[in-house]
Amino acid sequence: EAASNGPRAGISLRLFPPCLLLAPRSSVLLLAPLLAQTDPDALVSTWPPGSAGTEGLQARFRWMAELAPVFQVPGACVRVLRSPDEFYQVMKARVKTARRRVVMASLYLGTGPLEQDLVDCLQEALERSQSVDDPHDLTVSILLDYTRGSRGKQNSRTMLLPLLRRFPDRMRVALYHTPDLRGLLRLLVPQRFNETIGVQHIKVYLFDDSLIMSGANLSDSYFTNRQDRYVLLEGCRQVADFFAELVGAVSDVSLQLGPDDSVRTKEGMVHPYKGDRNQFSDSARCRIMQVVDAAREQQLLQRGEPDGADTWVFPLVQMKPLGIRVDEQVTARLLTEADRDATVYLTSGYFNLTRAYMRLVLSASARYRILMASPEVNGFFGAKGLAGAIPAAYVHLARQFYSQVCRRGQQERVRLHEYQRRDWTFHAKGLWYYLHGKDRPCLTLIGSPNFGYRSVHRDLEAQIAIVTENEALQEQLQQEQEMLYQRSTEVSSSTFEQPNRYVKLWVKLVTPLIKNFF
Repeated sequence: EAASNGPRAGISLRLFPPCLLLAPRSSVLLLAPLLAQTDPDALVSTWPPGSAGTEGLQARFRWMAELAPVFQVPGACVRVLRSPDEFYQVMKARVKTARRRVVMASLYLGTGPLEQDLVDCLQEALERSQSVDDPHDLTVSILLDYTRGSRGKQNSRTMLLPLLRRFPDRMRVALYHTPDLRGLLRLLVPQRFNETIGVQHIKVYLFDDSLIMSGANLSDSYFTNRQDRYVLLEGCRQVADFFAELVGAVSDVSLQLGPDDSVRTKEGMVHPYKGDRNQFSDSARCRIMQVVDAAREQQLLQRGEPDGADTWVFPLVQMKPLGIRVDEQVTARLLTEADRDATVYLTSGYFNLTRAYMRLVLSASARYRILMASPEVNGFFGAKGLAGAIPAAYVHLARQFYSQVCRRGQQERVRLHEYQRRDWTFHAKGLWYYLHGKDRPCLTLIGSPNFGYRSVHRDLEAQIAIVTENEALQEQLQQEQEMLYQRSTEVSSSTFEQPNRYVKLWVKLVTPLIKNFF
């Protein structure tokens, strides 16, 4: 697990061309959990200088700037959204006022009335951009997953086709198809189950120079009663430009949806499942890393130009099928280097930590408070067929982890919590980092990864690390963390003795075989 095909620890990534940073991997190697180790003493910081008094946080987290771009923003421009409805209403309002660009990346777009209302907002914005009274050059770009977006007769594609037909020059829909679903596997695995091989899982919602980073999809439950996390960055043009370009790069290597519901590759691109797998991965990695490397090169040119910002945003990208592993490296380093007296709050809608992450938490010295879904708020609760057993599989995985905590006598240092809320489901994921003696976090991770095997090895993921000295923003993050944990109960040995925690023998037997697919 400690092996790495990435650049040698301690050597600056700037010394290598983008396409040589990470060696191509085969589909088989996706099953081997690789985790890069980095020598902290060998890193040379590229963190831009900030305002006076920020040396403490810069010294503590400057290593991130060696692995990812970093953007300075005013903390006052970052706002934590609290509820699904607020997320939905803010998104619609921003669509209606956008004048240059709307960029959306999600797993899928649902087909209900709330989703149709959002599509209608996009249509109105595009119509308004062509009006005689106030013409402007609005474009809309949407990136979804091919398998999830094509499921059923009424799907994400059919929802967006009217816009493609009416605004062919201003509307783009791209459908990412994993290169690992190909050949006989693609023919034999049915719809719904084919998504387990790998999907486009990034959740970015961008309007001109503002964007929402979230783990929420574009579906009615995520707008009503499915708890997630959402952070709005307002007027942060450099961050918005980066994510617009990142989504554009992934869209370029995806299948392009046509007005007649056909799909094709963009000219000059390798087909994701008909073309050579290694060629597709190489070309996709090069295209995406162009965006990451260009951002870092631009920041090198701007060094020595402090702007007085009190907050730093690090985009973290994880695309293991394409050989890109930035988020994995940063997350592992955070888990490893959390101070003895620090407290890390970590939450995942699907508690299925990779073996590497689990080992790091169990061997760390910091205090951990881990929040997961109770069976009743798991998104698969009550599902038909095999999917209906998934909540029980998560109970089994949680019990195994809790047993390891107890065997090591770490019940005080590592505590598990279950989110419980009647008629709601739980999908929040992320991390809050509290320094010793501080009652507010100075760092958070927010985005699409779940800290599980799929997030690390199969899917395309992106999140941001926000490091801030802004007290108002720290307070928002603290309130967000407390709001989620206040609806939870702490796990103890008696938790797993409750009737609703009973796990059938067959579920226990198959969980080790299928846990890497959900």
